[in-house]
Amino acid sequence: MQRTVVVAGGGISGLAACYHLAQSSSAPRIILLEGSSRLGGWLQSTRTEDGAVFEHGPRGIRPVGSVGKNTLNMLSELGLESEILPVPGDHSASKNRYLYVNKALHKLPSGISGLLRTIHPFSKPLIWCGLRDFTAQRGTQPDETVHEFVARRLGKEVADIAIDSLCRGVFAGDCQRLSLRSCFPMLYEAERKRRSVILGMVLAGGEKSHFDSALIRRAKKERWSQWSLRSGMEILPEALEEFLRGQGVQIHRDTPLRQLERTADNRWKITLPGGSIVADHLISAVPAKVLSQLLPRSEEPLAKELCQIEAVSVGVVNLQYDGMVLPVKGFGHLVPSFEDSILLGIVYDSVAFPDQNHRGAPSTRLTVMMGGAWFEEGIGNPDKVSQDQLLRRASEAVMSHLGICGAPTRAIVKLHKACIPQYTLGHWKRTENIFKYLKEQMLPLSVVGASYEGVSVNDCIFSARNAVEKLFQWPQ
Repeated sequence: MQRTVVVAGGGISGLAACYHLAQSSSAPRIILLEGSSRLGGWLQSTRTEDGAVFEHGPRGIRPVGSVGKNTLNMLSELGLESEILPVPGDHSASKNRYLYVNKALHKLPSGISGLLRTIHPFSKPLIWCGLRDFTAQRGTQPDETVHEFVARRLGKEVADIAIDSLCRGVFAGDCQRLSLRSCFPMLYEAERKRRSVILGMVLAGGEKSHFDSALIRRAKKERWSQWSLRSGMEILPEALEEFLRGQGVQIHRDTPLRQLERTADNRWKITLPGGSIVADHLISAVPAKVLSQLLPRSEEPLAKELCQIEAVSVGVVNLQYDGMVLPVKGFGHLVPSFEDSILLGIVYDSVAFPDQNHRGAPSTRLTVMMGGAWFEEGIGNPDKVSQDQLLRRASEAVMSHLGICGAPTRAIVKLHKACIPQYTLGHWKRTENIFKYLKEQMLPLSVVGASYEGVSVNDCIFSARNAVEKLFQWPQ
């Protein structure tokens, strides 16, 4: 008898889970349930009639490691190679990254020479931070904040400026609350195994991976630092949906889960707005906190762990200006929290991906990101913030940071509520408890997505693959 697997959540994690389920030789009956009217989650693009592309979520994907190669394999299998826009390692968007400190842009060092001399906003050459790492004592705690770790090993200035900004750019989070072990596991392992982070990273070498394809080899040969898709990142979920429909996967939009009930034969009765269905297994790709509210009382220990994984909201404002008006060329700049807690950073989209500019006269596309862990205290309640408020704040930042005056020719404002999970101190233990509970209770449930083991697109796709591989180990 064919089993039924329900996937809850039609973002990239849920779509990837369905993709790998459908590829199996013993594919079950697959049902995808999405609570909103669209698939793709935070992968969302706007394409204009004159050819411009504006990304409202992730835009540049890294090709490295097993997780990056896994995503490139998926692109090849979906026939999306011709859509790829690579950014090679010698491109200005790869080499030039900036910080906005003391009301000025400062280029981060990108070579050995930059480490040997004092470069603002730092007060001394960064080579001294490296030397400090070689003499620092190994940490004794099972976890510590990212800020504590970097301050201990590289110095408080690096933690306050560079790492604070990095955590805001990647997690929209506060490095004084985020977990080093969960956010940067490679750094944690490097210190644990080699005592020196720098030595540990060097000796670790390249990550071994069994993934291989012509696209992966091309990315390595051309030294891609990142890539995007010509018609926008939303092309990926659209291609996945087309593939899944061709495989007979049932896809239901506007169908949020209302309640989960465990049956006597260890299946799920899933209550929906228009009735209920029974599933042999559930793959949850919804945020951890959402899942915690769906579980029955009998699974309270699991719900308690899930509800502790918070997420922050981010305002994303896409702006287009006539002409090439940027004072510098690079990927963009980040802003440390002491400089401006509301403004996380500005991405120079036109530099990395000029093919996504509109046809005709030159133009500049920018994306301003704001809020994150500071959203409510700096901007207000996400349910009450207006688009005009976010647009005004973004326009002011572009003028003060980049000297770009005048009104943009295009502006698109998006508010993504609870979009980036926060791996705060002790997150590793929470996830360990979650996976341990699922195994010990033999719960017919898998959890995937950004809430657990990585917030990037690559991480989400890889977690879905791993969950499906484990699922097909079930007794036949």
